[in-house]
Amino acid sequence: MGATQEQIYDGLDADLSWSEQQLPERERTKHVHRLHPYLGKYIPQLVEELFRRHVPTRGRVLDPFAGSGTTLVQALESGLHSAGVDIAAFNCLLTRVKTREHAPFVLEHELRDALARFERGEGDASDESAYVQEWFAPRAREELLRFRSLVDGYEHADVLRVVLARAARSARLTTHFDLDFPTTPQRGPYWCHKHKRECVPVEKADHFLRRYTLDTVTRLRAFARVRKARRVEVLHGNAGELALPGPFDAVVTSPPYPGLIDYHEQHRYAYELLGLDDRREQEIGAAARGTSRAAIAAYGDGIVRVLDACSAALKPRGRFVIVVNDRRGLYPEILERAGLELEQRYQRHVNHRTGRSAGEYF
Repeated sequence: MGATQEQIYDGLDADLSWSEQQLPERERTKHVHRLHPYLGKYIPQLVEELFRRHVPTRGRVLDPFAGSGTTLVQALESGLHSAGVDIAAFNCLLTRVKTREHAPFVLEHELRDALARFERGEGDASDESAYVQEWFAPRAREELLRFRSLVDGYEHADVLRVVLARAARSARLTTHFDLDFPTTPQRGPYWCHKHKRECVPVEKADHFLRRYTLDTVTRLRAFARVRKARRVEVLHGNAGELALPGPFDAVVTSPPYPGLIDYHEQHRYAYELLGLDDRREQEIGAAARGTSRAAIAAYGDGIVRVLDACSAALKPRGRFVIVVNDRRGLYPEILERAGLELEQRYQRHVNHRTGRSAGEYF
């Protein structure tokens, strides 16, 4: 017989589990955490509490699977030095934009200047890829390409690239309820499960570019008011193969799950529009490999290599804090192979998820 709901809740760590009323969506996506949508990230409040428990004041933390940069952003807010590594070029771009110390007046001037030039009709809409041709309506395609052509030359060009990527995500020819994993372009009217009515695909991008440019300025300025003056490094590559800039007091990370999310395909629009380096074949647990026995074994090998490299970069008595829903029971063996001893296991309730796959788990 399975555990009752009462038994499950009795085993939860109350300080790591929040109700929607306790922690509304606007708090979970505060300042730069909503600079661009990203699947699979953990919430900043969880990271803050883990820092409080396991990282010394003014310590140094490493995230070998940095993703969208939640660990590094919260390290800056918590007064910690940090470094993050990710195999996905878009993840590194997004994390660098979030964690860079921007000059607020220069930032706002440049973003507003680029937007004003775009709205005056400046820019070149040539050089279309097959993907851009297929996934964007003619007007949206022309607007995105014109905006892209204006980016180079600005000090905050990477910020503008993130704005462009965010707008492109919203402007694709897809249904409103399937922005995460669209498989084929939607070219005609459809019944929208999100809005409960008939909708039509997006045909333009200018309103997204305008909205996200101004929202980005607001969010980066908000983060500038709470961040501390600490060092942060973002490295593009496999953490199991790079020279990690230790020593670190702790590793705080949420590894990818095997065969679940292709983070390169999820942000395909960004790779196509920005010409980013696509290394999906090197991604640990890549979705394309599935969940066969061989794929699971390769996943375990990849995680062990990363943990070994991180161990070598840790200070004596440094700790790993690993956030994972280990429904396959892989991590006891992974930790043993990496020479790590399980000191403590927290169980938390997760009910803050987005998209069509939303649902709670423990």
